Amino acid sequence: MPNPFIVTAKLPPDIQGWAEGLRRAHYPPERNHLHAHVTMFHSFAPSLLEELKDYLPRIAAEFRPPAGEVAGLLDLGTGTAIALSTPSLLELRAVIAEHFHGSLTAQDLYEPRPHITIQNKVSKREARALQAELGPTIVPQSFAFPALELHLYQGGPWELIKSCAFRGKDRL
Repeated sequence: MPNPFIVTAKLPPDIQGWAEGLRRAHYPPERNHLHAHVTMFHSFAPSLLEELKDYLPRIAAEFRPPAGEVAGLLDLGTGTAIALSTPSLLELRAVIAEHFHGSLTAQDLYEPRPHITIQNKVSKREARALQAELGPTIVPQSFAFPALELHLYQGGPWELIKSCAFRGKDRL
């Protein structure tokens, strides 16, 4: 069965570096195959590749870089994430979801909670301990997402297929 495609919102360098440091420190190393990222869509069918490669740059060109803000920690049960407040990114996601209506998987039909995972697949006790430790250190930080990215899922690491910079001035 061919591998699916994933769409993420690229993080700006300062937030990316900070989140990468947290992932290296707290994500189980044997499972830490990815860079810090914000998943917008978990799984597009391989048959949609050409449409994705055409549509994502066009939509990114229409939108200004969506604003984001570090909003605290998110308890993932057996992991920890940086919670993000991203109303304009969610609006953009809704536009993309509407375009691909009927092609989304069940996982991508839910209302997302934008976040950056920094720890996953640990015990609930380990996750809560990290949340207690990091909670007081997480301060609100505003930023803008510079691009959308399209990746090919490959089991562990992902292959970057295309990065689509936001360039619009009139939307959002």
